[in-house]
Formats: sequence, structure tokens, C-alpha cells
Amino acid sequence: MEGFLLRLPEIVIQLIALGFAIAVHESAHAWTADRLGDPTGRWLGRVSLNPLRHVDPIGTVLFPLLLAIVGAPVLGWAKPVPYVSRNLRNPRRDPMLVALAGPGSNVLLAMVAVLVLLGARLLIPEFRPLLVAVASQGALGASGFLAPILYLLFSLATINLVLAVFNLIPIPPLDGSHVLEYLLPRRWAYHFAQLRQYGMILLFALLWTGFFGMILRPFMQALVWVLLH
Repeated sequence: MEGFLLRLPEIVIQLIALGFAIAVHESAHAWTADRLGDPTGRWLGRVSLNPLRHVDPIGTVLFPLLLAIVGAPVLGWAKPVPYVSRNLRNPRRDPMLVALAGPGSNVLLAMVAVLVLLGARLLIPEFRPLLVAVASQGALGASGFLAPILYLLFSLATINLVLAVFNLIPIPPLDGSHVLEYLLPRRWAYHFAQLRQYGMILLFALLWTGFFGMILRPFMQALVWVLLH
């Protein structure tokens, strides 16, 4: 518990970054579906950057807190944005575009955070050791008023990158499964859709075996290289 209390500022910053990342992700789904002909998400108030509109009790609250308690990075998910595919202008293609909007928005948000950090690197002489400290030791890894700001920006970059990569994995119900389903021939797409009932089992296996970490590692290494070189 003492370790948890010491990490509390770091956890709060990560939760803020996660809440904003999830809100952007789900709002992008709802906005894209609305632009393509289905207003369901907009009617439900999901075109919003207010994280409370997208909270899933388990994925947005319980799961991130459990990760925080065990000392793991804070991650999670929101309740899905519903849409009616028959309302879309192209019921076969448009679900793929709706799916891509979520991780695409996270990539853009990560890029914005990286650009701000690169700008800070030009303006702050002690940027490199400060960023190394907050990245390796958390928000309390460095002193000064800039440390929590840099940690928030770094958390925005990393969390959005993780969400984008994770959601693009082609396993139902992740966004990448909708992309693959569209790209496959219709007969194969039908058989692929049958995997939905096993999707959560496959996802837990992906996380439990550490395979997702292997997928994510080169992206995180590239992010750190861009920021520090």
C-alpha cells in the first residue's frame, strides 16, 4: 500500500491521459459513423471528449486500478460505440472506416504529444535527463514543476501509441478485426467472423503469453529513439 501511495501522483497522471485517449478514440468512432450515415453514436452523446460519456466500469475503472496496484502501466478500454451498419452508405466498407477512426485518432494524438515534447527538447537544456528520469521512474523521478508536465505528455504519447497498436490487432472485437474482415474475400470474411465468440479468450492469451509486449516493443523503442536522439 505504501508503494501505491508513493505512485499516486504518477497513477493520477496516467489515468488523466488514459481517460482523454479513450474519449478521443470512442468519439472518433461515433463521429465517423455519423459522417458516414449512422447517427446512433451522436444521438447517444458519444461524440464527446468527456471521458464520463465513455466509461466502462470494468475497462475504465477497475482494470486500470488493478494494474496501478500491481505496479503495471495504467491501461484500459471504454464501452463500445454502437452503430447500425445498414444505415451506413456502404454497409460493407464503412464499418472498416469507422473502426480505423479510433486507432487513427490515437496515432494523431500521440503525434501531437511527441511534437510538443520535441519542441520542449529545443527549449529546455535539461530536457534529456529530465525525460529519462520521468520515463523510467515516473512523475516523481525528477524534481521541478516541469516533471509532471513532461510525464503527462509522455503518458499521452505512450498510452495513445499502445491503444492504437493494440486495437489494430486483427482479433475480434478489436478494430483491426473489422479491417481484416473487409479486406478478406466474402467467403473467408464469413468464416473469420465466427471467431468473435473466441475473441476474448484469444486476447487474454495474447496478453498472458507476453506476445503483445513483443508486438509493442519496436513501437515503444522507436518512440523513445525519436524523443531522445
